[in-house]
Amino acid sequence: MDETLHQLGGLLLGAVPTVILLALLYTLYTYLVHKPLQRVLAERRSKTEGAVEKSRADIAAAEARTAEYEQRLREARAKLFYAQERQRQAALDAKAQAVEEAREGAQRQVAAAKKAIEADRAAAHSSLQVEAAALAQEIVRRVLQPAGTGR
Repeated sequence: MDETLHQLGGLLLGAVPTVILLALLYTLYTYLVHKPLQRVLAERRSKTEGAVEKSRADIAAAEARTAEYEQRLREARAKLFYAQERQRQAALDAKAQAVEEAREGAQRQVAAAKKAIEADRAAAHSSLQVEAAALAQEIVRRVLQPAGTGR
């Protein structure tokens, strides 16, 4: 067993340079490869995330501009509708005024015609009264006239 321990001690002694070389290799790998690689990966991740955030911000800005455009479009449509409604109302008012003026003109014409008809009726009535009086006198004259003188 002594020999086994002696061989084991020799193996351990022979393994010490390997362990030292392995530790040195790990340290060199860590400083020369792993840390620079982690830095590059972190930088790449930050640039990628930055680009994603920038595109999200650009999308949000585009959506805001779209919403603003749609709002301005709605306002323009509302103004146009309001202007059309005002024009339509003005046309209706003008039409109503024209109808009222025509009605008033027709009423004036009817009133003038009624006055003319009333004047004609009064003139015809007085003319008929004059003729009736003349006929009555003629009838009275003939009735009272002696029978033999006849006309």
